[in-house]
Amino acid sequence: MAVSAILMGLTGVILSFFPQKVANALGLGGLNAIFFQILGALYFGFAMLNWTAKANLMGGIYSRPVAIGNFTHFLIGGLALIKFAFEDINLALFGVGAAIYLTFAILFGYVLFTGPVFAESGSLKVDDLNER
Repeated sequence: MAVSAILMGLTGVILSFFPQKVANALGLGGLNAIFFQILGALYFGFAMLNWTAKANLMGGIYSRPVAIGNFTHFLIGGLALIKFAFEDINLALFGVGAAIYLTFAILFGYVLFTGPVFAESGSLKVDDLNER
């Protein structure tokens, strides 16, 4: 959670404060900068969500909306980046982004589709939750 929060936070700050430079670096200009700024706000908002939820128990019903949102974002984003990277060989950098995105998608998918794991030495176990 903390790693994804930091990654999204940095991306959000860059896109929020330097949208024109990012648009120009990608060969886009004009009105595209406003879309990058809005995208930066989205990334920063997701970063804040992940940062504040990083101490919560993930998996099962606990923090499930956070896991669903992150899994969906990273899976769809990763697939889109793969498609974009294969369209033009000069866009290999998007392949690196796709690898990062799909790694997070796998990790959040694991969290989403498995239950929480408690330490054996801890006083609370999954069976204890089912009895309550």
